[in-house]
Amino acid sequence: MGILAEHVTGERMARVALSMIAEPNDSSTGRVLARVGGVETLRLIESDASVPGLARADALMWRERLAARISSDLPDRVAATQSGEFGTLIPSDKDWPAGLEDLGERAPYLLWTRGATSLLRMPLSDRVTITGARASTAYGEHVTGELAAGMADEERIVVAGGAYGIEGAAHRAALAAGGQTISVLAGGLDRPYPAGHSDLLLRIGEVGLLVSEMPPESAPTRHRFIARNRLMAALSGTTVIPEAGVRSGSVTTVLAARDLGRSVGAVPGPVTSAASSGPNELIRQGFATLVTQPSELIALLDAGAPDRVAKRSEVGRGFSPQHPSSGTPGRSI
Repeated sequence: MGILAEHVTGERMARVALSMIAEPNDSSTGRVLARVGGVETLRLIESDASVPGLARADALMWRERLAARISSDLPDRVAATQSGEFGTLIPSDKDWPAGLEDLGERAPYLLWTRGATSLLRMPLSDRVTITGARASTAYGEHVTGELAAGMADEERIVVAGGAYGIEGAAHRAALAAGGQTISVLAGGLDRPYPAGHSDLLLRIGEVGLLVSEMPPESAPTRHRFIARNRLMAALSGTTVIPEAGVRSGSVTTVLAARDLGRSVGAVPGPVTSAASSGPNELIRQGFATLVTQPSELIALLDAGAPDRVAKRSEVGRGFSPQHPSSGTPGRSI
């Protein structure tokens, strides 16, 4: 009997183990997991049995890839998480966000959490994702602050990724307005990233919610940032991008939102500003709805996904997902 099948029991512990050996956004693991559950998925990794949902050759590669990451101390590491400072959510938990089901086989195996998981129980229309440039301008941060404060005034939840620039401005504005905010991280919750936002992320964990699909001690990587963006899109009814270059990694969140049928908003900016080139192009192509004030963002949230006026195949080459980078209603911005 294999190491995991013998020592890791129960769906929660099985999914914890999976998060330690399988990278996020792995459609093969997700396909198997959706068919047989976590416990059986672990057993299949260490057996020679056929794998539901995978062709024989694909199953062999999948098994070799995951088995190589199983260490002798893995069961102890899994057990240690049960009494740690971070919580876990799996699909059977009441606070598991229903929006993640739209990701299908790319849904996370589980979520690691710190803070108020009840924020994930709210309807999609109660959450908005704000993302954008790390190298933001004063204009972009001002607009972001107005939008985030407007969401707080309406008791909507601001979702962002904790990064420098637009995302940090969104978190800070929501907190300053007495609102609620969720930060979705690309690494373990015990490794706040970026380090310069450690205090901000600590505060969010105390009064809001920190979320990650990566287990503690995991470092953020390029792949994990890209994978994280799909969660940011799935957790909200609308994604808005106040400022970003056309090749910004934040555009992958916008692409994910549209693929999920979520609405997308973009804030226009000066044509002379490279930081506004992304939103301006999204609006020009009809890929995003123009947003100039909180009331317009509220309308997007309440209306749900609008009719698609641009299919993903129509989006220009500048929006390729393969090129990532590492107030009250009526308030004027």
